[in-house]
Amino acid sequence: MKRTIHAAVSHHDAEVAELRADHELAVAYLREALQALENPADRAAGLLALRTVAEAHGGLAAIAAQAGLSRESLYRALSPKGNPTLRTLLAVVHAVGMRLSVEADGQRAA
Repeated sequence: MKRTIHAAVSHHDAEVAELRADHELAVAYLREALQALENPADRAAGLLALRTVAEAHGGLAAIAAQAGLSRESLYRALSPKGNPTLRTLLAVVHAVGMRLSVEADGQRAA
């Protein structure tokens, strides 16, 4: 009996395709990624999620060009050890057709 082996799609490629196809999912995904940036233990995951959203919306080179950044600096900023500036975050978020917003976190300073 001859078995047919189907080409596997990597998790990352499937995730990029899903985020490209579903804008509302990409918005929710990016919202979670940005919240992860607040916690130092989750920052790397948040940066990689932001990078995945950028890949889903044209790729890092295209996003860097739209955002007025060099491709290398965007790769570095969105790496697990990256430390993007607010300018970089805003540029990427705008380049993928989204915007940042602020909301109360339920804790009020005394």
